Amino acid sequence: MKESIFHRLYDAYHQDVFQFLIYLVKNRMVAEDLSHEVYVRVLKSYDRFQGRSSEKTWLFAIAKNVAIDYFRKNAVHTSHSFDAFNWETEQLVSPLKSPETLIEMNDDMKQLLDALDKCTGDQKMVIIMRYFQELSIAETAEILKWSEGKVKTTQHRAIKQLRDLLTTSVEKEANHNESCEMGRRQDRTITFKCTKDS
Repeated sequence: MKESIFHRLYDAYHQDVFQFLIYLVKNRMVAEDLSHEVYVRVLKSYDRFQGRSSEKTWLFAIAKNVAIDYFRKNAVHTSHSFDAFNWETEQLVSPLKSPETLIEMNDDMKQLLDALDKCTGDQKMVIIMRYFQELSIAETAEILKWSEGKVKTTQHRAIKQLRDLLTTSVEKEANHNESCEMGRRQDRTITFKCTKDS
């Protein structure tokens, strides 16, 4: 592979690939390592790239595979089992959560990423590709080696699942805030009674 081609690919897509990986793993250092692995694989396999897809979707397909390998290794390490890891049905939850990465995100984004961790791997992947990376349905289907119909169905289910999870999360927070406020009112009442009695 010519050095000029590598630099062109890196300059054009590195930021997108890195963002895709950081949304998946939620850890800057891990995303950097995985991003490095993507470009190692690009160097090794560019000669076999036949141009049937765009370079962008080809790079994202490699990034997807690198991420799945990362989650697969962690699943084996955590469970000490070599059972088949099905990324489409398993949850893709990073074992590490980097505080500095999460601090940089606003509360809505943190909630959304936490909710995505509760979705299946295929749902998480589709949402990140379609809405975070703004890939088209056709591009997403090409990267995942799915039909466009499967992307649409998965996207629809993922949005429904996220809506349910986020609604539940908002309701829990409202109930928590309400009970905290009631607790404060009770404290004020108790303080008021004690002051009155003394």
